[in-house]
Amino acid sequence: MTEATWGDDAKTPEIDWRMSAALENVPRGGENLAEVTSLEGAVRAWTALDRDHREAAVLTPERPVLIDGASHVSITGDGIAALAERLPSANDEG
Repeated sequence: MTEATWGDDAKTPEIDWRMSAALENVPRGGENLAEVTSLEGAVRAWTALDRDHREAAVLTPERPVLIDGASHVSITGDGIAALAERLPSANDEG
């Protein structure tokens, strides 16, 4: 019998940063239009926003993302900040 281990990696498994994601409720050329890009690109774009736009932003990945043991289909504020903390470095591949 194999023993299961439950650590922090089980709560937030590796994230597929290449999946599609929409970043909504942020200004784009004078309008609030959704930008569809990779999850990594959307989170990086969110980090460049001012505080008010960060608070209004909604991130919708193509598949649910597991963060700290909870599945998210739509992510806002602190959830996006938690993803930003996990972004791969520029030197990482994939």
